[in-house]
Amino acid sequence: MSDMIDAPALANDALAGARNYRLLADIPLRLSVEVGSTSLRLAELMDLAEGSVVELDRQANELLDILVNGTLVARGEVVTVDGKFGIRVVDVAATEARLSGIERRT
Repeated sequence: MSDMIDAPALANDALAGARNYRLLADIPLRLSVEVGSTSLRLAELMDLAEGSVVELDRQANELLDILVNGTLVARGEVVTVDGKFGIRVVDVAATEARLSGIERRT
């Protein structure tokens, strides 16, 4: 008898979860890919011109960081798709790492 009582609650929870997902599914997010970074002094920045090369802190064979709203979610490699750049996801960040960038309010 207890199985019958629990079944509707589970179905309702799944239905509520689907509704919550649909509610969140249309929220726009900013996905960006970080190739590398460096620190420059203002004078060095002002000296940049067309053809200047800025050395970054990442090796050419390293995976690139995939960020969503500034939070690391995965790492990947550059590919081309119909003449445009794309990114192939190679490694998804652990849940703890992905959630560490999200501010929690109580």
